Amino acid sequence: MLPMEEAGIAALREAMTAGELTSAELVRACMKRIAAHDRQGPKLNAVLELNPDALAIAEALDNERQRQGARGPLHGIPVLLKDNIDTGDHMHTSAGSIALAEHYAAQDAFVAARLREAGAVLLGKANMTEWANFMTQGMPGGYSSRGGQVLNPYGADFSTGGSSAGSGVAVAAGYVPVTVGTETSGSILSPAVHNAVVGIKPTVGLISRSGIIPLAHSQDTAGPLARTVADAACLLGAMTGWDAADPVTGTSRGRVPADYTAYLDRDGLRGARIGIPRNVYHDGLSDEEKQLFEQTIARLKEAGAIVIDPADIPSAEALKRHRSSVLLHEFKADVNAYLHKLAPHLPVHSLEQLIVYNAQHFEQALRYGQVTLMASEQTSGALTEPGYLEDRLTDLRLSRTEGIDAVLAAHRLDALLFPSTTGADIAAKAGYPSIAVPGGCAANGKPFGLCFTGTAYSEPALIRIAYAFEQSFPLRKKPALDR
Repeated sequence: MLPMEEAGIAALREAMTAGELTSAELVRACMKRIAAHDRQGPKLNAVLELNPDALAIAEALDNERQRQGARGPLHGIPVLLKDNIDTGDHMHTSAGSIALAEHYAAQDAFVAARLREAGAVLLGKANMTEWANFMTQGMPGGYSSRGGQVLNPYGADFSTGGSSAGSGVAVAAGYVPVTVGTETSGSILSPAVHNAVVGIKPTVGLISRSGIIPLAHSQDTAGPLARTVADAACLLGAMTGWDAADPVTGTSRGRVPADYTAYLDRDGLRGARIGIPRNVYHDGLSDEEKQLFEQTIARLKEAGAIVIDPADIPSAEALKRHRSSVLLHEFKADVNAYLHKLAPHLPVHSLEQLIVYNAQHFEQALRYGQVTLMASEQTSGALTEPGYLEDRLTDLRLSRTEGIDAVLAAHRLDALLFPSTTGADIAAKAGYPSIAVPGGCAANGKPFGLCFTGTAYSEPALIRIAYAFEQSFPLRKKPALDR
């Protein structure tokens, strides 16, 4: 019998193909795992709700497999989606807010539709940091007024990261093989790092944003979280595609491989040129984390990588000083466009109405306040302010032309390596991809993660490098939930 809580997609697929496992049995095993650990035991609180149709969908997919074979590698595989991704079914989409607690989307987000087409079972919605952690200052990762606080399976005192906290915790705890998160600046990479899983933050444009509650269109993207690079690569391929409803996906046409798992190369580190931006990573790291990072650099060399150290980012200091207003301006414009289309019976249809609703329900809605929402409401929402336009152009120049692209070109690098999420902001502003992988743990059991970052549409190279590192140095440890 497969250990369901650790089994990867390939093993599950083989078992289903051989008739040793059905999708319905797998879904029931996931439900049993959630029942044991999400509301009792360690009470991880990673799942907001389950799809009432999940078992029926799994049984239908089992029937389809018997009649005409599998659609592909995700046929019958359960997936949890972050609670800001629309599903046109019997599940809510709320971004963790009680203001949208009764919101049922009229149709699937493009990402959800692609997963259904691939044969995945949309098992449920994962808890998240409310409004993708753009509500206030000081809110812990993984807290929402609708769902409460998500806990880290490696220790309740450790951060879950955010805002895709539930997605990261659920896959780390073995609830499902893979989950979907979203990121604007670190919201996939952070939960991956804090929960010892793999997270891929794709190039902005690789995955459609339509049907996802937005934060800022210039940086938003969905992406996979998984226990292995192979599973993350498999899920990534199922989520991509051109979407007429999202113009940015036009930049990906002709640049998306047929199968990202084709880049899973155990020797992918041999000869790979990896740069270490020493002028970025020092702030906020403990001495123990710095030591773990130095061990990582030694491992890369051991595996045959060519490490350029230092490979400093020319614009790092300028970016550190630059206080961009882009997210404040874009949030109002983007969230108003989303809320405006909601059903009439819902209590909010604009950012202004959301702020009023929260104030009227302050005991439940405003445990940590809403200062960021209020600051965003002060912008025009028309994206015409000179400060916004200048900041957006500055972000692009410092993160791309004078940032990541400059250092990659100067040293002929395949990727940059950052400890934890120290490089998440520059990659987010550029709209460039990153992959987080486990990098060991501290003496107290706290996970430590690494992020490989590249230029636009360099996901194949990053997957090759991350997979080779993971296979050469399997540093992830299963959380001890069953003891």
